[in-house]
Amino acid sequence: MRKQKKGKIEMEGTKDILLGKWHELKGQVRQQWGKLTDDDLTRMSGKTEELAGVLQQRYGYGKDQAEDEIHKWLNSNEKKH
Repeated sequence: MRKQKKGKIEMEGTKDILLGKWHELKGQVRQQWGKLTDDDLTRMSGKTEELAGVLQQRYGYGKDQAEDEIHKWLNSNEKKH
């Protein structure tokens, strides 16, 4: 079933990327968003919602902005590899 909101559809596809590669991506996440602490990253299990929530707390992003930032970062990260 497709979600109506475009961003939500896109985020569903990124969930698998984060979950499947979380241990590999943690360092890159920390480089991208330097305000995240080691404790933040340790508590996260690679779920997009968790990362978005922490970005909202640390950077003051709204939910949509946090999800957009994650999506953009994942897309640019995939293009590098």
